[in-house]
Amino acid sequence: MRPGLFFALTCLSLAAQPRPRIAVGGISHETNTFNPHKTTYADFEEGIGAAGILRGMEIIRDAELGNSVMSGVVAGAKQYNLDLIPTISAGPQTIGTVEDIAFERLMKELLERLQTGARPDGIILTLHGTMVTESIPHADAEIVRRVRQAFGERMPIVVTHDFHANVSEEIVELSNALVTYKETPHLDAKDRGVQAARIMAAMVTGKARPVQAIAKPPMLYNLVFQNTFHGPMKPIVDESKRLELNPKILAVSVPGGYQWADIPAMGPSVIVVTDNDKALAEREAKRLAAMLWDTRGKLKLSLPSAAEAVRMARASAKFPVALMDTGDNIGGGSAGDSTFLLEELIEQKAEGWAMAIADAAATQAAFKAGIGGAFDMLVGAKSDTLHGKPVRVRGRVKSMHDGRFIEPEVRHGGMRYWDMGPTAVIEVEGSTRDLPNLLVLTAKRIFPGSLHQLVSVGVYPERMKILVAKGTQAPRAAYEPVSARILEVDSGGSTAVNPARFTYKRVRRPLFGLE
Repeated sequence: MRPGLFFALTCLSLAAQPRPRIAVGGISHETNTFNPHKTTYADFEEGIGAAGILRGMEIIRDAELGNSVMSGVVAGAKQYNLDLIPTISAGPQTIGTVEDIAFERLMKELLERLQTGARPDGIILTLHGTMVTESIPHADAEIVRRVRQAFGERMPIVVTHDFHANVSEEIVELSNALVTYKETPHLDAKDRGVQAARIMAAMVTGKARPVQAIAKPPMLYNLVFQNTFHGPMKPIVDESKRLELNPKILAVSVPGGYQWADIPAMGPSVIVVTDNDKALAEREAKRLAAMLWDTRGKLKLSLPSAAEAVRMARASAKFPVALMDTGDNIGGGSAGDSTFLLEELIEQKAEGWAMAIADAAATQAAFKAGIGGAFDMLVGAKSDTLHGKPVRVRGRVKSMHDGRFIEPEVRHGGMRYWDMGPTAVIEVEGSTRDLPNLLVLTAKRIFPGSLHQLVSVGVYPERMKILVAKGTQAPRAAYEPVSARILEVDSGGSTAVNPARFTYKRVRRPLFGLE
């Protein structure tokens, strides 16, 4: 046979081979069990930022333009020659416990879509790792259990989790490979999606046989210390990346855990996935867990109060100073309307500050007054009793906006499209032309993962003296480049970083950092 003809027939033969069909989808929620507000199906429909429940090809179209974990799965599928079957992708803002009826409705749709058409060759589930329902303490494991039950032991299942996942032994046993983000702020979400697709491709083509092990040191790893670019976690995360250079090791994850989910699995973990080497997976998981445990001497919590933080910011020689409102960490499940720092900024007559607060009623009043109109009303602390008391704000309506913006850079979680709802900027009493005090009122609460939350409404962070961001670690990727200093504040709320503020009933005991 002529060489040219042989080559052509070989190409035709390869082209005729069907590509592995991989179903992808997930129900994702970070549940704050100390938030009194239940998460409903309507909350899933509203979603995070500008997204709600995505179905079918909507998932692919949304992912192709972003930097999320699903974006990585889509990119990885192209890179590793996989055909994706998109099912459903649902994930609301972090709130309280998910209603059983909402979970069951979403779970039913996920299974129906997974089982529609030809049987897939593998399944990738993009979950958060901290979902709690009214009757299921570890709903992520329940999702994998039901999928496993529907498709059998031989179905390849790869699961992705957020860095703040509370991982249980059960979900590791139910899945073939579990991969979590390595970084906080979460700048590597897309990379982890690509990694999940790579592991799946190796499984379905017979090039790898993943086995995994988990180790969980008995500790609460406070969110304050979960910055993987600095501090005690950095060497451990660096080691997880180094280990993945070993071709026998497919993935190493060191999730820090999520301290506001009162469940037995709460706390940090190490999950090591190897190519058919259980002993190696167990050995390295235990070794990195020991490294986590050995950092406990560096985990002393000492943060300024709201009053102290504002005083420190005002006295700073360099600006802007960014105050992290840890007790009202929107990404962690708080209300977004805490007033502890707002009250101090006004009482201490701080100059040149900017902060956003979620208050639909105040926003509506500002729209009614119109641009240039007088504004005088109680703001914030209307959702519950955990986040302070309403503060009287006087000033004028500086501008009004639809609240939609785009984040083009890779920021926490990789989100691109955002929607704050109707948004008004109030120039608060005491402002000057050079040092305005600007309160951004939003109809919806969104975590401050993007500076465009401010820039899109005409607030320029680099010109301010004090910035307030309702978060702990999530805002850092956006705020660090423009801030002379970042101060984490020991503020009250449903995400207060001091665990002594809460009563834990279901976590395993004893836990370092909690007792």
